[in-house]
Amino acid sequence: MTRPRIRLLIGDTVALGPGKAALLEAIAETGSIASAARRMRMSYRRAWSLVQAMNADFTKPLVERAAGGRGGGGAVVTPLGHDAIERYRTMEARASAAVESDLDGFTALLKPQVSNPDTDG
Repeated sequence: MTRPRIRLLIGDTVALGPGKAALLEAIAETGSIASAARRMRMSYRRAWSLVQAMNADFTKPLVERAAGGRGGGGAVVTPLGHDAIERYRTMEARASAAVESDLDGFTALLKPQVSNPDTDG
């Protein structure tokens, strides 16, 4: 399936893109940065680095640590984080709809490719 992938650049910073959005969604679903990283096949260090970058780029944190109990702590996506995900997914859908009629013609210019999750955007 061919679809555009958008990255929201604010200056030189990627405020949000497909990987960061997916990480936020995985944290929201799992309640843990470590579990989200495993699900996405990324190192905890990389996931934590992305969370720190997002938290630094926005007016308030998108992810906060949850207080630990017997099983340890976790992480929660804040209301601002959920808002950012929702707005990003809305912009992504609108961008896809805007270029849908042009995608088939553009795709016809490309060689057939096999999807590679290690190199795809």
